[in-house]
Amino acid sequence: MIDPQHALDAFARRDRTMDGRFVVGVTTTGIYCKPSCPARRPRPENVTLHENAAAAQAAGLRPCLRCRPDELGRDREAVTEALSLLGAEPGLRLAALAQAVGYAPHHFQRLFKREVGLSPAAYVRQQRKARIGGALDNAGSVTEAIYDAGYSAPGQFYAESGEVLGMIPSAWRKGGEGVDIHWAVAATTLGPMLLAATERGICRLSFNEDVEVLRARFPNAVLTEGGALVQRLIGAAVAACDDPAAMPDLPLDVSGTAFQQAVWQALRRIPVGETRSYAEIAAQVGRPGAVRAAGSANGANNVAVLIPCHRVIRSDGTLGGYAYGLEIKQRLLDKERRKTSG
Repeated sequence: MIDPQHALDAFARRDRTMDGRFVVGVTTTGIYCKPSCPARRPRPENVTLHENAAAAQAAGLRPCLRCRPDELGRDREAVTEALSLLGAEPGLRLAALAQAVGYAPHHFQRLFKREVGLSPAAYVRQQRKARIGGALDNAGSVTEAIYDAGYSAPGQFYAESGEVLGMIPSAWRKGGEGVDIHWAVAATTLGPMLLAATERGICRLSFNEDVEVLRARFPNAVLTEGGALVQRLIGAAVAACDDPAAMPDLPLDVSGTAFQQAVWQALRRIPVGETRSYAEIAAQVGRPGAVRAAGSANGANNVAVLIPCHRVIRSDGTLGGYAYGLEIKQRLLDKERRKTSG
């Protein structure tokens, strides 16, 4: 049972999110209601709180005919059944799902969201998101991993890549056509850092570059120096460069093939202070023979540090390559090792 005052406050404001947590008895009418009941509120002295419908009925109360609190149990059973159906067949549409459990679609959408916190479609996407990491680790290929995670096709994985990796394909296809990109250069312990961002997230983080490099990459975008968008991001980005062990959760707006995205996700799973070889990354994404392709995907990373491509080295232990010079790569690795060892 929740705190009585909290329950009474929820009843007073007709809080739908509290339906199913308790019921409210009205001694003057002999009924009990859901917290969200639309009926006029009784005087406080005529209100009793009960853990559930069974407790209210044991106290001699009958269910309200307006809010029908006795149907809550059936609602919850229907949502539980729907979750089971979605687990077996994630592609079920709302109409078919609602029909299977005996509800109208618009009504069941509200019930499902009340119980689960997400719509059925959002719940399915969340489940795919949770599975894709393990699938990429265990499957024999990227394509196999995509199907194992519940995607109907590689194109669906790519379309939802923003939800899977925090990366949304956008400006990259047409040189930034129709996109506003704000940028700034800031000092870090690794040298001048260029940060550029769309409204969706950071699309470029690099060292020792200026706006001309950005203009060459996004010739059709509108480039604007500074602004509130960049100011919200640049402090955390500088902190990440100065202390890559304390990686902030920053929004990214980058695009790549399914294979590139799989590689980038593998990079983000390398623990701070550790390294992996290009061969290990290729094997991790299910393509052990694609060592060169893994190296190319590593080099295609447009957001240094935030996707930690500096943690990938050659099998013989040498640093390999780095777009911004091996000195910066070594300093990043040294910073992380000192942090984890100290």
